[in-house]
Amino acid sequence: MATRLFVGSLAWATTDDSLSAFFSQVGTVTSAKVITDRATGRSKGFGFVEMSSDEEAQKAVAELNGKDLDGRAIVVNEARPMEPRENRGGFGGGSRGGFGGGSRGGYSRDNNRGGYSNRSY
Repeated sequence: MATRLFVGSLAWATTDDSLSAFFSQVGTVTSAKVITDRATGRSKGFGFVEMSSDEEAQKAVAELNGKDLDGRAIVVNEARPMEPRENRGGFGGGSRGGFGGGSRGGYSRDNNRGGYSNRSY
């Protein structure tokens, strides 16, 4: 078992420090991180804790899974490696628009918005 643990169902008020303090009950915490939204800075409701040994990580899963932290029953299990994401298009292409490409949306000169058009009448 890896020393890195996934922690889910976190309360919005849970911080890196409170997460670390909670897991230090069962062993030495190497790192604790609550994942936050880039735009708002608000917690996404999950995080990761790294324990100093596999034995401590197993103990944390066994003893802390389902326990109450900041008013919520948390989920603790072994963290899996992140799977690669598919390309979702973004700017310039894909099937859902964006700026310039795709079959749905984007900006087109043929839309006759604001009196502009490239059509000849």
